[in-house]
Amino acid sequence: MPIRRIHELGDPLLRKVSREVTHPAEAFTTLIDLRDTLHEFQRTHGFGRGIAAIQIGIPQRVIYIEIAGQSYEILNPVILSRSEEHFQMWDDCFSFPNLMVHLERSKSLHLRYQCPDASTSELVATDDFAELLQHEIDHLDGILAIDRALDPKHSLMTRTQYLRLKASELPKSI
Repeated sequence: MPIRRIHELGDPLLRKVSREVTHPAEAFTTLIDLRDTLHEFQRTHGFGRGIAAIQIGIPQRVIYIEIAGQSYEILNPVILSRSEEHFQMWDDCFSFPNLMVHLERSKSLHLRYQCPDASTSELVATDDFAELLQHEIDHLDGILAIDRALDPKHSLMTRTQYLRLKASELPKSI
């Protein structure tokens, strides 16, 4: 399958709310394109764990994630609950790979989603996985990490500057 172009910050498509997948078989090609695009981004940029369909121009509620040696194909995700406990972090995004955003996310969440075989599943995610799910689901709702910046004056920096600073100088590293 082809590697797709990733839509970047400023593209109005990234602000659209993605539509629900009504027939899971519709998402098969999208999931392959997401996987291949994620792998190409990792190869060329050296980072990346997940991608939402809207980022490759497909406004469907579809996410592909690779984390901790596992892959997840998530259709129509619904967050059932989030922890009251939060943590701060520096986030990045395929749609603006040279920008880091200081923000806050829930430490854990309970998620219900549809699998490509049309079955429904639930999971509880914590820490990095919970953060990543929140980031990708935000994409499906037209929300970008920059919208969650904690302080407009001090919550944005380039990736180059981020890498120059020691982790101990930052509120929390990614």
